[in-house]
Amino acid sequence: MTTTEASRDVVFTEIADMLRTVLAELGVDDAEITEQSSFNEDLELESIDLVTLTALISERWGEPVNLAEFLADKDLDEVIALKVGDLVDFVSGALARAGG
Repeated sequence: MTTTEASRDVVFTEIADMLRTVLAELGVDDAEITEQSSFNEDLELESIDLVTLTALISERWGEPVNLAEFLADKDLDEVIALKVGDLVDFVSGALARAGG
């Protein structure tokens, strides 16, 4: 496994943990979270839940990972279709560009 793969795996694990936190607040404790899970269809998250996730990501990784900017560049259909793996790719890429 390369360093990049290991880092990406760590990012996925941390994002999955954040999603479990958000889902637990909604009373969902048994959701399966994979890279193919869609935020809207599979996890049934709404826009306010993405705001909570954005705050958790900001707390964890800070300014280099600007999820609000990432989402702002997408149209509504793209946001609705967003999958966990898309977010993992974005965060991993942002951290790589920031050197961390």
